[in-house]
Amino acid sequence: MPLPGFTKSDFETFLIDGLEERMAAIRSNIQPKFQVIGAELRDELSTLLGNEMFLHIAQHARRTTNPPNDTWLAVAGNKRGYKKHPHFQVGLFDDHLFIWLAFIYELPEKGNIAKTFLENKPLIEEVVPSDYVVSVDHTKKEANPLSELDLTQSLERFRDVKKAEWLVGRHFAKGSETVENGEQLMEAIRQTVKTLLPLYQLSLTAGAPTR
Repeated sequence: MPLPGFTKSDFETFLIDGLEERMAAIRSNIQPKFQVIGAELRDELSTLLGNEMFLHIAQHARRTTNPPNDTWLAVAGNKRGYKKHPHFQVGLFDDHLFIWLAFIYELPEKGNIAKTFLENKPLIEEVVPSDYVVSVDHTKKEANPLSELDLTQSLERFRDVKKAEWLVGRHFAKGSETVENGEQLMEAIRQTVKTLLPLYQLSLTAGAPTR
């Protein structure tokens, strides 16, 4: 299968009422594309890092009533799961595609990672382009450009608040050529991941488990 992009109908999946109905559309329309893109990303990261990386596709298994407002793939250094580990995500809300380096609240070493990032704030500002965005909650659409963010405050919150998260990456609007053209999308994913790789590697020095 050639590298796929995401069409208007893929984004309209999140307008479907009902958990089972929406999940059926996610499984049939979006997850096969995640499989192809995710395998490419997994192999790319394995080569860049010199370690085997693993693809995980969100199953939303804990949901019993409310359908998901977004869905994603994740690539992490752990075969069994990704939530307790630094990981890369590619996913969709109803109006945009996101590419993240993600540190979410299940991460047991998030306090140490936040401390390490605070101590290396100049490196983050040097590595991450100013138009990249930061989110403090992966369940919400909102994200702020790094240029408009109080980086210290966001990292201190990530360190001090149990449920706080820190995700950095890029958003692409639905309907954009980058999102709809599979080759362009994969190139954007590669560029984003390579840009953020120093932060991923820095997080590992903070004691974050990979396996």
